[in-house]
Amino acid sequence: MPLEPVSLPGEIRGLRIGLLVSGGIAAYKLADLASAMTQAGCAVRVAMSAAASRFIGAATFRGVTGNPVLVDLWAPSSEPEPHVQLGDWAQLLLLAPATANTIAKLAEGRADDIVSATVLAARGPLVLAPAMNDAMWAKPQVQENLARVRARGALVVEPEAGHLASGHTGAGRLASGQRLLDALAEAARGRYDLAGRAVVVSAGGTREPIDPVRFISNYSSGKMGYALAAAAAERGARVTLVTTASHPAHPGITEVGVETAAEMLEALRQAQPGADLLVMAAAVADYRPARVAAEKIRREQAAELALELERNVDILAELGREPGAERIFRVGFAAEGAELEAKALEKLERKRLDAIVANDVRRRDIAFGSDYNEAVVYLRGGEQVELARMTKRELADRLYDLLLPKLR
Repeated sequence: MPLEPVSLPGEIRGLRIGLLVSGGIAAYKLADLASAMTQAGCAVRVAMSAAASRFIGAATFRGVTGNPVLVDLWAPSSEPEPHVQLGDWAQLLLLAPATANTIAKLAEGRADDIVSATVLAARGPLVLAPAMNDAMWAKPQVQENLARVRARGALVVEPEAGHLASGHTGAGRLASGQRLLDALAEAARGRYDLAGRAVVVSAGGTREPIDPVRFISNYSSGKMGYALAAAAAERGARVTLVTTASHPAHPGITEVGVETAAEMLEALRQAQPGADLLVMAAAVADYRPARVAAEKIRREQAAELALELERNVDILAELGREPGAERIFRVGFAAEGAELEAKALEKLERKRLDAIVANDVRRRDIAFGSDYNEAVVYLRGGEQVELARMTKRELADRLYDLLLPKLR
């Protein structure tokens, strides 16, 4: 018996959802919900208790989500500690149907199966949907356990009244699919304020080859760009990061590695269509060698070496000419020394940006290579906001707080 038609709230479109299924008869209803979320653009991964597998098979969930299903803490896995991996990956958790036994485990803080262990390992919000016999639902111990779980931050979707599998009539039926989706949207609201948005970020200093072993580059570490990409992903955005640097992978980021400015431009051209926000944090070399030697230049060849340089491609200018670019909110970075404000404002106008983030490269405690940054954000229209020294990850969130209301 399929679930009723549902409408997926915009707040959860594109999010990574961990669906935890415990052993109640209503488990079969979750297959249709998993399918609906997957078809609407959510990434869904399922973990199910041993008892749940008596009501519905793992193959069903794998078929509708396209992802492997976790059924045991010790099941073979390509990654160790599958409950930790799922807990790290999921931006939202939905535990349904939550049986009386499962609720008791959560209240006691137990972690003896894949479902309860994932709840403890998770970093995102938990939506809990109880379903059981009406007499069980009414028992004080069940309500006391539920109150303890709710007090720890779980959003509880209470069951509905109606005909139950036991033959009784009363409260205990699993909430409708639409109520479950609306609860997920409520849990996501505020925490995932970039859900449904596509964000493209560039990071790192480009490398312009002189010969097969040497290149021209700069001191950019790519840390600011990675922080911007991670912050956007953790706020629910679909993120593409075009980067010359290498940092630890993040589950919500599609990473594209490049080396030169020309390669970065081409990768950004591929990523830009459909984007809502472009954040150009990369430090692109202003110049590149006019000619690249086919073989390594050896010091014995000449006492001195003169390089002829030519102006490099202007990535932001080129991207601004692409079809649909006018619909994208475009943010640049200005790493300058003296006359920081004047140079940043000139760049804002010349590159037709919506905002520019300016910082002082003369300081060694911020910007290139540092874990910290300090900046002034200049917006089209004259507004400017100072962001005091903080970690680059904190600055990334502050920047999105500022820009989100202004996105088209």
